[in-house]
Amino acid sequence: MGPTAKDYYQLLDIDKKASQDDIKKAYRKLARKYHPDLNPGDKTSEQKFKELTEAYEVLGDEKKRADYDQFGRTPFEGGGFDYRAYTSGDRFDFGGFGDIFSDMHSGTQGYESADLRGSDLIMGLDLSLEEAFTGISKPISFSREITCKDCKGSGAETYQQCENCRGTGKISTSKGFFKMAQYCHVCGGTGKKITKVCRPCNGKGKTFHTESIKVKIPAGVDTGSKIKVRGMGGAGQGSGPVGDLQIEIKVRPHPIFTRKGEDILIDLPVTFGEAVLGAKIDVPTIDGIAFMTLPAGTQSGQKFKLSGKGFPSSKTGHKGDQVVNIKIAVPKNISEKAQSAIKEIEALYTESPRKKMEKK
Repeated sequence: MGPTAKDYYQLLDIDKKASQDDIKKAYRKLARKYHPDLNPGDKTSEQKFKELTEAYEVLGDEKKRADYDQFGRTPFEGGGFDYRAYTSGDRFDFGGFGDIFSDMHSGTQGYESADLRGSDLIMGLDLSLEEAFTGISKPISFSREITCKDCKGSGAETYQQCENCRGTGKISTSKGFFKMAQYCHVCGGTGKKITKVCRPCNGKGKTFHTESIKVKIPAGVDTGSKIKVRGMGGAGQGSGPVGDLQIEIKVRPHPIFTRKGEDILIDLPVTFGEAVLGAKIDVPTIDGIAFMTLPAGTQSGQKFKLSGKGFPSSKTGHKGDQVVNIKIAVPKNISEKAQSAIKEIEALYTESPRKKMEKK
């Protein structure tokens, strides 16, 4: 036993009614903190880790937990708790603790894997505003690395057994109290040493291949949106999975529409008469012509909203609006008769529209 007689539940900082999942999470968190490999030479952490592992070995087992709840720690005392006894072969075997330690011993920390996931590919795709609005199936072509068909990824035309690992692909190493297996650095975990490289891939195990596929672009995408095509990235190493293709969307500017979130903005020119007298006018929208009633006395810069004429939300499917910004069009090169008529209209102004802006 450790030097303290602390309650197992207290050691793991959990309630006595904690579920097995709660117990596992608590141990996972504390084991990472006090693991000897992460605290080399720290005897306090080593002792704490022993106590935590002892507590989890009991509470993590339904039968042992029931005995503990009834009889306390006595049934588990006697010869001391040696967590080195819980290693088996070349890998951790804690009777169900393996998944906990797999998190702490990944990459350079412990059990290294030669089965690596392939790289993701990134490509850009330009769309018109209309294509982004409706969605579209777009043909694309790109090159990616695939597993060499001739050598099936080994990179070898002929090979012999690796002498360093004797064909197992693994070598045993020790870290503190633990024995672990790492992939052989000489053969990369294959157990084989190449004697003659594969010619088509020049020993790399991968070759380039041009793909031509159709990608479905959903309605509502915008510049910066990303579409993932699974399994169309680079080939993995060993039995590692293939990477993905990431498509980054760029929407080209439109000559009359501007997008702002899910709304579409448009500057709409109207005549002086339409603005003064009011009129029923046609308004271009991204999916056709709509009609709106312009009220009499409409001012230049006044905004109107066409509900539901914007972009669909990628999250809710709800459409935004089209915001119409009125711009009064001023004619050029008018006739003398028109000039005379305008002067008559000008005479209707009883005061300058800029009077309120003048300094007092």
